[in-house]
Amino acid sequence: MSCVLGFDYGTRTIGVAVGNRLTADARELDTLAAQGGDPDWARLDALLAEWKPEALVVGLPLTLDGGEQPASRGARAFARRLEKRYRLPVHLADERHTSQEAAQRFAAQRAAGLKRRRDAQAIDALAAAVILESWLASHP
Repeated sequence: MSCVLGFDYGTRTIGVAVGNRLTADARELDTLAAQGGDPDWARLDALLAEWKPEALVVGLPLTLDGGEQPASRGARAFARRLEKRYRLPVHLADERHTSQEAAQRFAAQRAAGLKRRRDAQAIDALAAAVILESWLASHP
């Protein structure tokens, strides 16, 4: 199996993407509601049962100079919970600049008529795809 799930962690929403280690590509999958950083575990359980990933990748928000920030602790805690719950390898991936990349891709998709303004809630899933693509490129 070559499937990997990626996450853009947030305290209100968590973007989810699916990627393939063989082709090193990723696509947005879902945006989960979160309360205080806790995802909709039932929905997450269903996604893992459906995709059966071999590993999970969580975006690690760092400052521009590579330092930790308060959001880094939340992402690390989320990664630990995933590892404990699903007993899968969980990798942290530097997510600097992924929000900007996701916003640019979303704008391009809107300009091409592929997305609408109301689809903006899915930008977290698009950010997860960018995070996952970056990780896949550096972990062939």
